Amino acid sequence: MAEKRDYYEVLGIDKSADENAIKKAYWSLAKKYHPDKNPGDKEAEEKFKEVNEAYGVLSDADKRAKYDQFGHAAFDPSAGAGAYGGGFSGGFGDFGDLGDIFGSIFGSGFGGGSRRRNPNAPERGDDIGLRISITFEEAAFGAKKDVTYTRISKCPDCGGSGAASGTAPETCSVCHGSGQRVVVQRMGGMSFQSTTTCESCRGTGKIIKTPCSTCRGAGTRRENKNVTINVPAGIDNGERIALRGMGCDGKNGGPAGDLVVAVSVRKHSAFERDGFNIYCEVPITVAEATLGAEIDIPTLEGSMKYTIPDGTQPDTTFTVRGKGIPVPRTQNRRGDLIFTVKVEIPRSLTEKQINAMRAFAESCGESNYTKRTGFFKRKK
Repeated sequence: MAEKRDYYEVLGIDKSADENAIKKAYWSLAKKYHPDKNPGDKEAEEKFKEVNEAYGVLSDADKRAKYDQFGHAAFDPSAGAGAYGGGFSGGFGDFGDLGDIFGSIFGSGFGGGSRRRNPNAPERGDDIGLRISITFEEAAFGAKKDVTYTRISKCPDCGGSGAASGTAPETCSVCHGSGQRVVVQRMGGMSFQSTTTCESCRGTGKIIKTPCSTCRGAGTRRENKNVTINVPAGIDNGERIALRGMGCDGKNGGPAGDLVVAVSVRKHSAFERDGFNIYCEVPITVAEATLGAEIDIPTLEGSMKYTIPDGTQPDTTFTVRGKGIPVPRTQNRRGDLIFTVKVEIPRSLTEKQINAMRAFAESCGESNYTKRTGFFKRKK
């Protein structure tokens, strides 16, 4: 009989390796040599058993201490007082968390270590996403929007049970209501225990012998639902409105999901928004900027009069308090309207207009242009 290799050598780790290093080494080697990945390869099968044996000892602090003291003799019944006893059963029962590791590698829940979900436990219904488009003004002042969407609801005839009137679902006799069954397989002289969906009840844990004729045993149906959405004043682009309990119905008495409405605000021709303030540009003439004037400016409620002073410079900004976006959950509080004047220079002047402009420029001289005068003084 071939002499056993040192367990640390088998896993390729130092004797000072910690628990995480041991598990990481085992994870890599078990995946490499697993019989499912090496069908018919006897050498890989032997290495797989060797790796499992080494991990079964080194992952257990008590067994590892005995191994470090007595070596392989700690587990040899014929070795006398030094023997630790117990040996290996060939399954995962003695190997601690091997089942959890194989469940992570191969997705089968080896060893029965994973928690099973009760298929008949109350389950919340799915949320439903919906998008609506509104105008800039509707976002500012609020609106009501009628929408139609499709949801999954309980069958009105069977109440969601899936069974015909006067009957009820029965507990599956194969899985006894768990929705899963245990499968034991032997690979390479080792026993592997895994869980799989019960084929008899398809994972529901129940058998419907007389299905509801309306939903054909599904317990649910698709329905079109109409609802009016109250869009609150002050909502911004990309924000969402949640209508609780308006999503899909839950299962097994669980609560319904939500209808989540994403709001898309269309761009305005004049305004831009930043928080609760709105901004726009207002064109004015040279004469209005020079002499001052009462001009029309846009607001969310329509145009209004605003007086700008004489000598208004290009790109001057003015603030109109309380003409911006309403602030939600406040009493009549609103942001501001901030507008910037853009002085428009006239084009295609007549000869008479040109002469008048030249005369005007000559009459002003340099004294009326403080920025221009200061600029050239700094240059000197």
